[in-house]
Amino acid sequence: MAPSFGAGPRTPEVTVGPLDLAARVDEALAVQAVAFGLSAEEVGVRRHIVLRHLACPGARALGATTPDGRLVGFVYGMPNDRAHWWSTVVEPYLRHNGTDAWLDDSFVITELHVHPTHQGRGVGRELITRITDSATEPRSILSAIDTESPARALYRALGYLDLAGQVHFPSAARPYAVMGAHLPLRRP
Repeated sequence: MAPSFGAGPRTPEVTVGPLDLAARVDEALAVQAVAFGLSAEEVGVRRHIVLRHLACPGARALGATTPDGRLVGFVYGMPNDRAHWWSTVVEPYLRHNGTDAWLDDSFVITELHVHPTHQGRGVGRELITRITDSATEPRSILSAIDTESPARALYRALGYLDLAGQVHFPSAARPYAVMGAHLPLRRP
């Protein structure tokens, strides 16, 4: 068992390890719904997207579970492919900033979510560092809501830099930032 992480209030111990995301997709999306404020309709749409992503070469996931087996966080990602929808949306923004080369030879963090009762305790840090440590690509990219937040602060602490801001995804109400970091990620 791994101890709880970070300097926040004590939380039950959490174990981070491989996750069969296809088998536990509904549990993972329940965590995402609470952490990210998704409606039931949005969860239904994302379920199909997650399952489609898992069929991509190199896709993998990690989960954070409590001793009783409850999933309280997850991350998944894959080697980036310029033909994937996400890349086609962010590429013009990155090209405008001269940073579109980040789309090549990068491991993309597709989703990273931690249940609010376990946030601020190092679970997200453990998830993202563990999944990128296993990447063969020399760098990682991700997108996050383009506002100052604990998530953005974590990404910056790990070495992620803003590559493009005010990125508009067709179905998202708020703009995103695309961030990139050389691997391995920075440690405290």
